[in-house]
Amino acid sequence: MTQSLQINDNLHSVQRQLIELRIEHADMDDMIDRLALNLPQDDLALRRLKKRRLLLRDQIARLELELDPPTPA
Repeated sequence: MTQSLQINDNLHSVQRQLIELRIEHADMDDMIDRLALNLPQDDLALRRLKKRRLLLRDQIARLELELDPPTPA
């Protein structure tokens, strides 16, 4: 049972979340580039994707701070 809890903890660890968010952010970059090339007139879709990408970037920054908090001056 202890090993099961460790595996479950690893699936939800901050490092794991960070990896998943970085992958999603990279995928979003790719999607935005492709959409801009194929459908340049679809501004609404591009704005939505860019907003989602920005939210992902914010989540990544928060998790990075959680893992490595700034040292007081």
